[in-house]
Amino acid sequence: MCQGLAAWRSTGAEIIRPYWLALLAERYGKAGEAKAGLSVLAEALTTVEQKAERDFEAEPYRLKGELTLRSQVHSLKSIGEKEAEECFLKAIDVARRQQAKSLELRAVMSLSRLWQQQGKTHEAHVMLSEI
Repeated sequence: MCQGLAAWRSTGAEIIRPYWLALLAERYGKAGEAKAGLSVLAEALTTVEQKAERDFEAEPYRLKGELTLRSQVHSLKSIGEKEAEECFLKAIDVARRQQAKSLELRAVMSLSRLWQQQGKTHEAHVMLSEI
């Protein structure tokens, strides 16, 4: 994926770059390399801000939350969970503003899983039932 992305960029292409970076970050996460994925997501979110390319803006925030949870140190678990929750809420907000229901659902599902793990099952159910 890295080679393909580099070859694609060498052509001068930049369109939907945050989307491709989010896919790469997701692969890093699935490979157990959450920190590398977070680095790629930082680049994706910087690109969103610099280029105002917001089509897939919600997904990098959702993935940042997921990878933050995977990379957290046990002694700092509550800090990682708080940061992940903020990322999920940001993703939900962005998706709602853009009326991107599928991205909103993905973010709500991520937040609901976190809340269920924290014992906030009622809140998770309410959030899911709304969407």
